Amino acid sequence: MRGIMIAAVKSGSGKTTVTCALLEALKQRGCRPASFKCGPDYIDPMFHKTVIDVPSCNLDSFFCGEELLREIYSQRMTDNGIGVVEGVMGLFDGLGGVHEEGSAYHVASILQLPILLVVDAHGMGRSILPLLAGFLKYDRENRIKGVILNRTSRNFCERIAPVIEAELSLPVFGFLPNKSELKLESRHLGLKLPEEVKDIKKQICASAHTLEECVAVDRIIEMSDLAGSIPCSDDSLSKYVSPVLSQSPIRIGIALDEAFCFYYEENLNLLKKLGAKLIPFSPLHDYVLPEQLDGLLLGGGYPELHAKRLEENVAMRSSIRQAIQSGMPSVAECGGFLYLHAALENDKGETYEMCNVLPGKCFYAGKLVRFGYIELAEKQPVFLSKGSVIKGHEFHYYDSETNGLDCTARKPASGVSFDCIHQGQCHFWGFPHLYYPSSPDFAVHFLEEARRFGRRKE
Repeated sequence: MRGIMIAAVKSGSGKTTVTCALLEALKQRGCRPASFKCGPDYIDPMFHKTVIDVPSCNLDSFFCGEELLREIYSQRMTDNGIGVVEGVMGLFDGLGGVHEEGSAYHVASILQLPILLVVDAHGMGRSILPLLAGFLKYDRENRIKGVILNRTSRNFCERIAPVIEAELSLPVFGFLPNKSELKLESRHLGLKLPEEVKDIKKQICASAHTLEECVAVDRIIEMSDLAGSIPCSDDSLSKYVSPVLSQSPIRIGIALDEAFCFYYEENLNLLKKLGAKLIPFSPLHDYVLPEQLDGLLLGGGYPELHAKRLEENVAMRSSIRQAIQSGMPSVAECGGFLYLHAALENDKGETYEMCNVLPGKCFYAGKLVRFGYIELAEKQPVFLSKGSVIKGHEFHYYDSETNGLDCTARKPASGVSFDCIHQGQCHFWGFPHLYYPSSPDFAVHFLEEARRFGRRKE
């Protein structure tokens, strides 16, 4: 399988811009790219999907482990296609910022991928050489096969490239100029969503055109042939599919609009594999839940940016509250968890009514709260088998007056732990974004409860 990792020296170097431009250029060449994102990020995969019109998957070695990581990657690859994997943060930045696990380099090692390093060269001269030399020295598997100099000029690239290649034996594939149209706007949680970027398709096409002009795309394609073969087992998650779950589809309503859009593709794939039929609805634009639902999934997103409209949609808030109070199984994560509270106070001190399933309010904390990876264990096993944990990630600037006490979250890098989650026989609500394949029992229990609820209605 041909593949390549687009990595960088640090966050903000332009990985997503280069990745999207490359995906578009490969698509225009008929190369059938498959896209992936290292780490727990939701937004970068949305940009990938905008380019190639198929979902992009997360590859996270903390979430998955090596075997499942290879399985996810190989199943997404098409014959004669090229896998394009966007890295996370700096190349070697992993768990807690100090471990290799979870880093882009760890993923590249597991998948045997060559690495194309993106360096923000703006304001730099010959100092690029010791920077690159340090990365090459730390690259114990000799995976870094080329570099792109971002935010610089053709003139500088033509002068520094021969020096880099002569002194470091590292091919320079080209540069990208410091143009505003080649930058993707950010906010506190990361990039703005694709639909928020004006003329996003046009912008990506322009970036691809610039890439073709300034970067040796042919050499990048040749570089993808350096990907090594990887061992891959059969579908390891198929053993969780039981006759009970594989009968008539289990109808799960999934909140999906501008306010709720953060979902791991592998979570949704696992639910479908287990027998779920995902029925999208919009808490912003619809007035009632879809008919004949068996369960409810409220994912993360930006409800704080749409709080006024969510409050104004009284009918939908009432529909969700009544469904949950009737016993409909539900999972709510981060933004969905905010939505279930009585009220949401934004960063301007404005308070808006939410679904009032949970008492109290959520409020802007002014900083990242409990940021990072976690391992989540139930105090009384319900969704998980006894003694097991499910892995997840927290990334939010909002906190709650009622975070819950039913689970213990432990940070694997520091060992710090804290209580969280509202959990019962048929509900699981809290801030963590969970990665279901790390403990498929979670998804199985949710759908089993949804199946029972659906049968009670018959």
